[in-house]
Amino acid sequence: MPGSPVYRFSTLIGFTAVLMWSALAVLTAASGAVPPFQLSAICFAIGSLIGLSAMLRDPRRFKAFRQPLNVWALGLFGLFGYHFLYFTALRNAPAVEAGLIAYLWPLLIVVGSALLPGERLGWHHVAGALMGLAGTALILTRGAEGGFGGGNWLGYGAAALCALTWSGYSLASRRLGDTPTDVVTGFCMISAVLSALCHLALETTVWPETPGQWLAVAGLGLGPVGLAFFAWDYGVKNGDIQVLGVASYAAPLLSTLILILFGHGQASWGIAAACLLITGGAFLAAKDLLRGKQT
Repeated sequence: MPGSPVYRFSTLIGFTAVLMWSALAVLTAASGAVPPFQLSAICFAIGSLIGLSAMLRDPRRFKAFRQPLNVWALGLFGLFGYHFLYFTALRNAPAVEAGLIAYLWPLLIVVGSALLPGERLGWHHVAGALMGLAGTALILTRGAEGGFGGGNWLGYGAAALCALTWSGYSLASRRLGDTPTDVVTGFCMISAVLSALCHLALETTVWPETPGQWLAVAGLGLGPVGLAFFAWDYGVKNGDIQVLGVASYAAPLLSTLILILFGHGQASWGIAAACLLITGGAFLAAKDLLRGKQT
């Protein structure tokens, strides 16, 4: 129920996924030259093991796999589809522009949530989302040269489909609120297999060369490309999906700050302005939740 302690706790669980995703860039950079689909296959396999280890404690939880075809199609569409499109976007367009387009999904979640039963879209949700989008744009376009174009429309199109895919997956997961989060284990297993097949068909195998790179790969599988999916699923099904949509803009901000902390970037006034926009937008969107009122 909106405003209840359980509702707030569920929203907080969902936000831990955002925190884990903020470590995606630095862990990926530390993982060496492992090709994207090979890395995805390894990470999704680790995510599968996380879910299976929890389910083995109570074998009755395997009933979660007894789902209709549309639920499995949703998992394939969301987890594997998003990453396939994201890698396609990065291969066919500049990373800054592709990242900016792909990160429209929080805004689409906030706006699309108005179509969900029992949800109401308020002005503060839209204003907060737009503030977060502006802050994200400051981060992603910092130091970028030129503009959109240059024959990169395949990459831009894939990035736009990324945003539609993850927002659609999140909103559909909310509608399937009775589906247990344990089913995400199956989603990870399917995504691991499909990623491995794409790797074998499209890439040359490259393994991590140092213990540090192996630790980074393990960290990706345990967090951003593993446990984060379980936390996000639980949050969007049981918490405030509008607040989570806006709060997701914290991921590029935190990711940038982590990269700066580890020497992969420099602090600037643009980062400070982005911080104010993103955090301000998140607090504005969450004002009803923070006050314990129904949105």
